[in-house]
Amino acid sequence: MSNQAVYLTAAGLKKLEEELKHLRTVRRQEVAQRLHEAMEGGELIDNAEYEAAKNEQAFIEGRILEIEHMVAQAKLIEPGESTGFVGIGNTVVVKQDGQKRETFTIVGAAEADPKNGLISNESPLGQALLGHQVGDDVEVDAPAGVLRFRIVKIE
Repeated sequence: MSNQAVYLTAAGLKKLEEELKHLRTVRRQEVAQRLHEAMEGGELIDNAEYEAAKNEQAFIEGRILEIEHMVAQAKLIEPGESTGFVGIGNTVVVKQDGQKRETFTIVGAAEADPKNGLISNESPLGQALLGHQVGDDVEVDAPAGVLRFRIVKIE
């Protein structure tokens, strides 16, 4: 894992910390119980339940390590006054020709949720918007071709 900063809002960091606590305290216990029950069943060689529980245990431990790393590398996105230029943490209103306005908040990759308007600073649109100001036109290479957006508002 790299030591690159993981950009998170305070809410995103709290959500990760809650998931980490749940994995450590609840999910580990559940999987340990499943493993114990599967082992009591006798033969482990062809025991599908035992294999499934071992795979789940590996997934949970991997996710715990991943979250611990993200929390350790977290760089909080502080809401501050706008500089007039798009940066991580800003909410940006854009408009495409002939389309309705869309609102996006630029967040770190760990919090990205495009369906809910949270786009990563590493995504093509996020990268295109960073450093621009109201009135600027930005272009994004998409599978459907080049998309052009005008920045209408930065919050």
